[in-house]
Amino acid sequence: MPTPSLAVLPIRRLTLRDLAACADLSEDRGWPREEHKWGFLLTAGKGYGIDDPAGGLVAACAITEYGPQERPELWAVGMVLVAQRHARQGVGRRLMHHVVSLAGTTPLTLHATPNGLPLYEELGFKVTGRAEMLRGRFMPGGPQPAIATRSATAEDLTTLLRLDAEVFGADRTHIITRLPAFADQVRVAEEDGRIIGYAAVWPNMDTHVVGPLIARNTETAKALIASLAAHTDRPLRTDIDVRHEELRAWAVERGLAPVAFNGVMTYGVAELPGDWNRRFAPLTVAAG
Repeated sequence: MPTPSLAVLPIRRLTLRDLAACADLSEDRGWPREEHKWGFLLTAGKGYGIDDPAGGLVAACAITEYGPQERPELWAVGMVLVAQRHARQGVGRRLMHHVVSLAGTTPLTLHATPNGLPLYEELGFKVTGRAEMLRGRFMPGGPQPAIATRSATAEDLTTLLRLDAEVFGADRTHIITRLPAFADQVRVAEEDGRIIGYAAVWPNMDTHVVGPLIARNTETAKALIASLAAHTDRPLRTDIDVRHEELRAWAVERGLAPVAFNGVMTYGVAELPGDWNRRFAPLTVAAG
């Protein structure tokens, strides 16, 4: 029986039943399997993929919507992957055209690797910023930030949702309310009893990923990272907005080495909403 053309294979919604296939696809492209992250993205957002008649997935991506459910204000696109055996055959372009069409007038954002950048530029995405991935074992030292931190509690949720919406620029209730189950730690920074920042670390293979990281200023961001690091024996990873150069330099001094840059891109909007001065790192680059 002849194999159907890639151009006619249907694009469908993915569900948690596709978790293993998504992880297999990541592994096929030399990425970690990241099943914990895939599970979060497929639960909190939507996945789209193309089935391979020979088994598994030809391609997949994840969409995370922000804002009112009936009228989203922003879509984040992530985990855009095409199986190695089907690379350079227009599959990724077709999948992204599908996403752009589904979004309609809703703005899009994504973090692009150097390899993916040309495709996204061809589709009309514009580079509006950069994020640098840092990874390594955090080494305490130097002056300690004089900012109090503690574990977040259920009573903090209303305040965190309000702070997050103000800084991110769109409602992320469906993301933030899932953090306690997804992350191993969620911590807040306080001043005079008022929350001025928060951060989480979640498990990803052998590392703990710091994100989201929202803070009043750089010193607050430092205090949150240091407090998270003090409660884990895993290497840390985070993706810092390059405009926060002071935090980046401090993290490198503390043992986190630069790994790679991603281009932050938008479609349908000139720049991301919110206050970048207080937004230091995303939950994950896959979710914006």
